[in-house]
Amino acid sequence: MDFIAGAIGGGLSTAVGYPLDTVKVRIQTERHYNGIWHCIQETYRTEKVWGFYKGVSASVLAVSVISSVSFGTYKNFLCTICKLRYGAADAKPSKLDISLAGGAAGAARVVLMTPSEVAKVRMQTQRNPHPSVTSPQPVSKPKYRGSLHCLKVIAKEEGFGGLYKGCSALLCRDCSSSAIYFLTYSALCDWLTPAGKNKPGFLIVLLSGGFAGVLAWGLATPMDVIKSRMQTHESDQHKYKGLIHCARESVRKEGAKVLFKGLGLNCIRAFPVNMVVFVTYEAVLRLTDHY
Repeated sequence: MDFIAGAIGGGLSTAVGYPLDTVKVRIQTERHYNGIWHCIQETYRTEKVWGFYKGVSASVLAVSVISSVSFGTYKNFLCTICKLRYGAADAKPSKLDISLAGGAAGAARVVLMTPSEVAKVRMQTQRNPHPSVTSPQPVSKPKYRGSLHCLKVIAKEEGFGGLYKGCSALLCRDCSSSAIYFLTYSALCDWLTPAGKNKPGFLIVLLSGGFAGVLAWGLATPMDVIKSRMQTHESDQHKYKGLIHCARESVRKEGAKVLFKGLGLNCIRAFPVNMVVFVTYEAVLRLTDHY
């Protein structure tokens, strides 16, 4: 049931946070934006509302599957650890147990997540002026007509490896942030739940999920910047040989602050998105338990 609850929570949260995710990716990968508001204005001016939702359909589907794997792996891994260490799957886990299970969940979803992340980033950074925007130049056809077409083109032009660009950065990002994510959520729920109650109330779930997301994304942002840059178009300014080369070149050209591009936006987006993830996850589990 954890797999189904995770899938529903992941899909709903993606729909909520996708426009800000598009802005975040553009700020991280392109240097001509002065800030969040400038990026929002320019995107809307040239591409209207649809510009914020490029690649959303594939992303909702992919994140649903990924979230399902993430929550399912976390719960099953945690139960296995508890059974091995304490003799019972439902024993109270330690903070180390929760961190290890969270890290395992992060690693498990990277295999599924990388191709969809590559397609998402390519779609989000592709320019398609809206028909109502006047331009002296004729509007050229976009290279990628949709997320699936994007994956097909990447596989054809760059090979199977092209679908896994930025995998190393994604692995570093998700293992560490997922460990912090589940640990923070669990710790806050335990801390805020009154003595004598077995389960936290939905308000506690909302707050704990929101803060867990903010903390996890605060930690993940540097690797998220590198991941996004490695996954963009294979143009001259984005030819990176690997994670270390991408980080070194980015810092050399733009300073250390480049690793924190989109930090504020990540944290703003993370709170409502992860509130939705956890409250949906808990609601589905409690509903199924009830019936």
